[in-house]
Formats: sequence, structure tokens, C-alpha cells
Amino acid sequence: MDRRFKEIKALKNVKVVITSVAPSNIAIDDNEATPSDPQFLRKRARKAIVDPVPTPSANSKSKFDSQGLEVQILVGQNWNLQDHCTGEKMGVYGIPALTSLPTIRKKEMYQYWRSRVWLCSMKVSKELEQNQITRWEGYVNWRKKPALKGRHGGMLAASFVLVVEILESLAFLANASNLVLYMIQYMHMSPSRSANTVTTFIGTAFLLALLGGFLSDAFLTTYQTFLISSVFELLPLKMCRQFEEGLIVLTVQAHVPSLMPEACEAGSRCHEVGGGKAAMLFGGLYLVALGVGGIKGSLPPHGAEQFDDSTQSGRKQRSTFFNYFVFCLSFGSLLACTFVVWVADNKGWEWGFGISTISIVLSITVFLAGSATYRSKIPSGSPLATIFKVLVAASLNNGWFSRSSGSAVVRMSSSPCNGLPGNENEDSEALTNTLKFLNRAVESNPKYSSIQCTVEQVEDVKIVLKGLPIFACTIMLNACLAQLNTFSVEQAATMNTKFGSFKVPPASLTVFPVLFIMVLAPIYDIIIVPLARKVTKTEMGITHLRRIGFGLVLSIFSMAVAAVVEVKRKRVAINSGLVDDATNPLPISFLWIALQNLFLGSADLFTFAGLLEFFFTETPIRMRSLATSLTFASLAVGYYLSSAIVSIVNSVTAKISHRPWLSGANLNHYHLERFYWLLCVLSVLNFLHFLFWALRYKYRGIGIPTE
Repeated sequence: MDRRFKEIKALKNVKVVITSVAPSNIAIDDNEATPSDPQFLRKRARKAIVDPVPTPSANSKSKFDSQGLEVQILVGQNWNLQDHCTGEKMGVYGIPALTSLPTIRKKEMYQYWRSRVWLCSMKVSKELEQNQITRWEGYVNWRKKPALKGRHGGMLAASFVLVVEILESLAFLANASNLVLYMIQYMHMSPSRSANTVTTFIGTAFLLALLGGFLSDAFLTTYQTFLISSVFELLPLKMCRQFEEGLIVLTVQAHVPSLMPEACEAGSRCHEVGGGKAAMLFGGLYLVALGVGGIKGSLPPHGAEQFDDSTQSGRKQRSTFFNYFVFCLSFGSLLACTFVVWVADNKGWEWGFGISTISIVLSITVFLAGSATYRSKIPSGSPLATIFKVLVAASLNNGWFSRSSGSAVVRMSSSPCNGLPGNENEDSEALTNTLKFLNRAVESNPKYSSIQCTVEQVEDVKIVLKGLPIFACTIMLNACLAQLNTFSVEQAATMNTKFGSFKVPPASLTVFPVLFIMVLAPIYDIIIVPLARKVTKTEMGITHLRRIGFGLVLSIFSMAVAAVVEVKRKRVAINSGLVDDATNPLPISFLWIALQNLFLGSADLFTFAGLLEFFFTETPIRMRSLATSLTFASLAVGYYLSSAIVSIVNSVTAKISHRPWLSGANLNHYHLERFYWLLCVLSVLNFLHFLFWALRYKYRGIGIPTE
């Protein structure tokens, strides 16, 4: 076979492989080192084309038939791209396919093949050169092919994500808003049990964002994680014998009487949902929680990774994206708390759950519509495994990596498993003095070679650990948010809820912080940030930690305002003689409660958006999705902490004063103002804790002076 095709070896600087289509593949490789310069390749190609075409050997018995040969071109040894110049593939480059030619002699066949091979190689070389210039290194499109600049990423791609967030937030929060009353009225749960069930459901959904972020970093792209999570949220199941086709769990149960507890008859005791019906209810709830968690862990980083980290304009657009991501989340919440709640109250619960189902279907449709514009980070292995490996290696290795200096240089492994290629060159080859005990993980002679780590891995873990105190400082704010969402509604229910001639439902108080976020988010992005950039002469204008800190300060004010308003409300109750009357509204407007919600809404905007951008920007590219999901984990822990605080306060105050603060015949007998002052003091201590860490934090590449 070598002799048969030895003339092909005359083709220099392009690696030519002639492969038989027969079961046994036979290949001939050009042994000469191939330059990777496309211009050099094209010069040699033009020279070779004008050379005399040699005649095949007289002794050659080869048959140059179009079905038996495949010419494969590999241009440049380091380009990692190959092209098959046969039949249809040649047609892609505007070259007639061999199968379309009439029967010709062997010599003419060989001349045709050789000239076409060179023509094809020139086309491939040019395409490779263009791809190298325009390719996003470390990113792929939805087909898992290299993402290209100008075609993938940018604000257009992120816009699809923002629309999806509106629909997803609408679906999730509409369900959450309806669930408490749905479980009380139709599942016959007690108010306390239904409230705990919904709180646990919301907390679990947010906590499962860590799973979505982990999968997006380790095994799947954010694109894949979102689609899989959406399917889980809509997972159809066969619910009963009457239905041959699968339907959405909660929608089916709300629509079919046989899948719900028996209706309560007058004077009889209501039976709480149980057995298979309870399993169906909780199975549906936690399938939704699993899907929501995956979406929360993948959607924000998917939108943020559409922007170019290496350019100032890309970083500014990414900051704008996070602001409007919170805006869209709030807009979806507004629709859920108004339109969907109204539909559920007036048309039935199945309509409310049905709207949520339709919203998720629409969100998937919109997300898929933007597929051609997305770029997705290539997964790089488990970030948790890296963190665990570094911590174990540092613990087991004896001695310090460098007793004289913590900044000794160690060459990093060139293995692709240790990093991602790309222009976001964020890694250093020197160990830093921060968290110096971790430097032992990269000792030159470790006690256990199987867990030896690279400098890159150690520095990545340091960055994550430095961000954890910031994460912890935001939990208290979310605990305050959870308390106001419960007690503030009860407060408003005792007050005058008329707004002109319209009577506002107490549960609609959540509209006020949402509306304020929607008003403040564009003002912050269009006015405040540009002004701050001019004043500070920095790219960020307002740093992430300052933004988070400002939100924490606003949470302190919100608790103080809540305490003052509660004092005023109780004073009105005493002066009106309505302390023991829980049926008649107090002569005080519910808009006083809206004031504390406005402060809390502002705090939520600054802290939530700031924390999202902080984790995405500061953490290594290999861990961004997992780190960003910590923002939602903070919400989950805050909700759990709020329940714990209430229990602890009641337990301690009952022992001290023999009367729990948060207990009594009605809300007027509660010491709710003391509870709010306690949260205010805890928020102050939390802010001081935040300052301790924030003042010692060093940013990674932000705050670049503006030109």
C-alpha cells in the first residue's frame, strides 16, 4: 500500500492520510514536521499545485474508485482540527464531488484527486486561521462545538436568559404563594403545619441550587443543566387509573377530586391528607424543588458567562446583566403575587397551578429559541473534589511548603484537567501568603503522592474559602426577610387596608418591596453606577462588597423601622380600646408596614445582586456556577434560621419572664417590637462581622482605572 500511494508523499506541509474504507484501515502519514503558520501552508500549496503531476507507478494495481478511498487532511500539528476532503465534504468547499464525474482513466483520476486535495487543504487552512482568531477558548455552543466570537455570547444571548427568569420566577413564586392556603383549605392541614411545609419547600428549593451549580461546573454545561432541571420540574407521572396519560403532579391533584382528601362536612372533623395522596403531594412538591434548584444554580451563571471577561465593556455589560436579572426576578414575583393569586382565588387552584405549568413550558421554549446565540463553559471536573483534595493534602503533608517564603514558585501541571484554556488567564504560578497552611498541599516530596496538588488548585481553594465569610454575613439579612414576610402580613391584617375605595389584601404587601426593586434597579444601573465611576475613577464604580455592605445597612434600618411601626400600631390599639378585639381593623393605615418593606426591598436589591456578581467575578472559572449558587443557599439558610430564631426566642423568654414574646391571644398581646429590636441588634453585629472580613479582602482584577 505504501508503494501504491507513495506519490502522495510529494504533498509537503500538509499531513495527508489515505484511508481505505475496507474493514482494515491503512494510513500513510507525512513524517515531516508540519508548520502551523497558515500563510506558509498556503504558499507551499500554491507552489505544489503548479508542480508537474507524477504518474502513478506502472506496477500499481490500485483502483482509484470513489467508493474505496477517503482523503483526510490534517493542517498543522497543533491545530487539533481535521477535515475529510471526500465526496460531499469537497462540495462544502465548492469543489465538485468525485462521484459526479464521468468515468475517467486512472491517470486522470489521480490528477483530479491530487489537485482537489490541495485545493481542499487551502480551504481548510483558511478556515482554521479564521477560527483561531474568532474562537472563544474554553467555551462551546449548544452543539458542543467551539463557540465563535461575534456569533455566540453577548447581550442578545443574555436577553433570552432574562426573559426566562421572568417566567421561571412567576411559576415558582405563584406556587409558593398559593400553597399555604391550598394546604389549609383543600389538604386540611393546620396553619402551622402548612406554613412549615411551605417554608421547608422554599428553603429546600433554594438549597438544591448548590446541586445545580455543582453539576454545571463538574459534568454538564449550564445549558444542559437548565434543560434537565426544567424537565424535572415538569416531570409527568401517571397519577391514577382514570388517567392514561401522564399529567403534571400538582395540576392533576388540584383538578381531580379523587386525588384529594374528602371534603369536610358541616360539624364533622376534617381529615388531613395522608397515604398515597400525601405521597403524591409531597412527591410533586419536591420534584418542583429539585427542578427549581437546578434552574437557580445554572441560569444566573449561564447568563453571566455570555460576556467577555477580558474586555472592560464585557465586564460592564455583565454587571448590568446582574442588575436586570434581579429586576426580572422581581417582575416575575410581581405577576405571581397579583395576577396568579387573583386567578387562583377567583377561578380555582387548578388554574393557578396551570399558569405555573404554562410559564415553565414557555420558559423552556424561550430558552431553546436562544440556543444558537449561547456560549457555555466547558465542564472541568468536580470542584468539591478539588477542595477536598487540597484540604486533605494540606492536613496530611508534614511541614510548610516553604519555610522561608510563602510565595515560592511552583510550575503548574499542563494537564487540561487542571484548568481551562482561554483568554481569561486568571491563575498565578506563585503561592500566596493568604491561608498559608494550604501551601503544604503542593510539597515537592509529599507524604502521599496520590493527593499532591498543583499551585493552581491550592489558590482556587483559597479564593473559595475567602468568600465563605461574605456568604455567611448575608444569611442574617435573609432571616430578617423571612420574618417580615410572615409577621408583617399578620400586622397588616389588623390595620386599615383600604387604599381609596379599594381594599388591599394583606398578603399583597409583598408587592411593595418588589415594586421598589423594579424602580431602583434601572436607576442604579443608569444613574448611580456611571456617577460612581466618574467619582471613583474605577471601572466598577461601586465595588461588590460595598454594595453588599450597603444592603446590610439598609436591613438594619428596616428592622428599626419595623420595631418603631409596631410600637405605633400597639399604641393605636391601646388608645382605641381594641387590644382584645382582633376582628375590627385598627384606625391606622397599612402603608406604615409598607415603609419597612421598602427598606428591605432596597437591601435585597443591593445584597442579592452584589452577592451574585461577587461570587461569579471572584471565584475561579472552574467553580463559578457552584459559587454563584451560594447566593440562593444563603436564602435557604436564612429561611431555616428564621424558624430557629423564633423557637429560641420563645423558649428563652418563656423561661425568663414566663411569657413568650411571640405568643398571646392575638397579635396585640405579642411583644413583636422587642423581637424586631433583637433582629436589629443581631443585624448590627452581623454588619460588624461583615466589615471585619470585607476590609481584609483583596479583589481579583476589578477596580481597573477608567480611561
